[in-house]
Amino acid sequence: MPRELVTLQIGQCGNQIGMEFWKQLCIEHGLNVDGTVVKDTSSSEDRKDVFFYLSDDSHYVPRALLFDLEPRVLNCIKSSEFKHLYNPENFFIGKEGGGAGNNWGCGYDTAEGVYDEILDMIDREVEGCDNMEGFLLCHSIAGGTGSGMGSYILELLNEHYPRKLIKTFSVFPMLNNESSDVVVQPYNSVLTLKRLALNADCVVVLDNTALSGIAVDRLKLTNPTFAQTNALVSTVMAASTTTLRYPGYMHNNLISLVSALVPTPRCHFLVTSYTPISISQNIQQNVRKTTTLDVMRRLLQPNNIMVSTNMRKGTYISILNIIRGETDPLEVHKSLQRIRDRNMVRFIQWGPAAIQVALSKYNPYSSQHRVNGLMMANNTAIAGLFQRCVGQFDRLMKRGAFLENYKKQTVFQEGLDEFDNSREVTEMLIEEYKRAERDDYMLAGYGSEPHLQSDSYLEDSSKREFLGTHSQFEDELSDGATQYYKENSSDYNLYNS
Repeated sequence: MPRELVTLQIGQCGNQIGMEFWKQLCIEHGLNVDGTVVKDTSSSEDRKDVFFYLSDDSHYVPRALLFDLEPRVLNCIKSSEFKHLYNPENFFIGKEGGGAGNNWGCGYDTAEGVYDEILDMIDREVEGCDNMEGFLLCHSIAGGTGSGMGSYILELLNEHYPRKLIKTFSVFPMLNNESSDVVVQPYNSVLTLKRLALNADCVVVLDNTALSGIAVDRLKLTNPTFAQTNALVSTVMAASTTTLRYPGYMHNNLISLVSALVPTPRCHFLVTSYTPISISQNIQQNVRKTTTLDVMRRLLQPNNIMVSTNMRKGTYISILNIIRGETDPLEVHKSLQRIRDRNMVRFIQWGPAAIQVALSKYNPYSSQHRVNGLMMANNTAIAGLFQRCVGQFDRLMKRGAFLENYKKQTVFQEGLDEFDNSREVTEMLIEEYKRAERDDYMLAGYGSEPHLQSDSYLEDSSKREFLGTHSQFEDELSDGATQYYKENSSDYNLYNS
């Protein structure tokens, strides 16, 4: 029986990415723009039900909820060729229609004011599932709706569905001041990072700086648009769910994917790479014949990573490659052996040095390249991205810049302590990744440093949550990851000799 996933799209960025994601899924499952089946070539291996349900009029409807505080993007979806694909009851547009003004507090307050309506929409979609496993949430952390409303919905999901997995696809802004069009994005980013650290079980990080660089260098686009970079994000989303929709023997549900990549609850932020890259099913990029070795080697190249951080300074905690197309286990084994012989990967010492590989079944509807692959990895270098967010936050906060608009929001009426608390949680996240590079990380007990046990640290409930008490599920997830590593030492894994 498929374990369904409910997708939540929040804000302009989240809904634009989501629209591209559903386009891709329709292609990969042989569906027309209205959800009807193109041709009856489906088999038991095609698990549409994970992301779609079959309506009474025999067309497939996405298990998707679309939220935005201004109507433009959702109205575009409603008037697009995919207008009959979605459930019209699953659209939420703010009553005033003015958006959140790039203000995290406005997005958060607005969501809190329509708490019942949001929860009713989520409950209705969950009740339509037979065996719901979790949620996927896509959003940006820089704007007002994706960050503020996204933060509130994350907290709501964690409170009302504590036993369900929450995986997010979170788009980070360009962190160079020249490219920023939202001057308060450092505030929004840090306020959202706290919620991602405390309420999500897995966060796939993608940042616009790296995405734009890939579009320029790899796709030869002079001035990539947000629509083009959003297409890259939707490609990653679709590829990361391939083993759920076309399952094999392993990694065929969300818990197995998360436990393979998140051995400790707090280090749950992932980087990705994808190759060969294309943003259109109709435009073939000039690539030579793809092989399993070529794909797996390219996935490790820093210029293919969709996060702008120095990967050479970091250490891998875990790697999972999802390989799609014409390949076999022998090719995978030879490729892993070649990667090990060339010392292309540096792993932490307290866990297995393993590149895990999931082979996805051949997709009968979409076959652009002979072989393509997605890497999802947990790497300590991600702390560098968080550090840049904190640095920009500190520069604004030092001047007290642009705080007046935040003070007007209900969530900040009693003061700006939430800013300090969010910064502290983000700083703790950075330190957690730094400690993960130490050989004695597990022996010493993560999060057990003396300065983290101070009374002032424990006074705030959110900080107690960060020590691992916010959800019993996190402890089970960590135990599951440890057991998973012990049991899976097949030829598909690469171990240090």
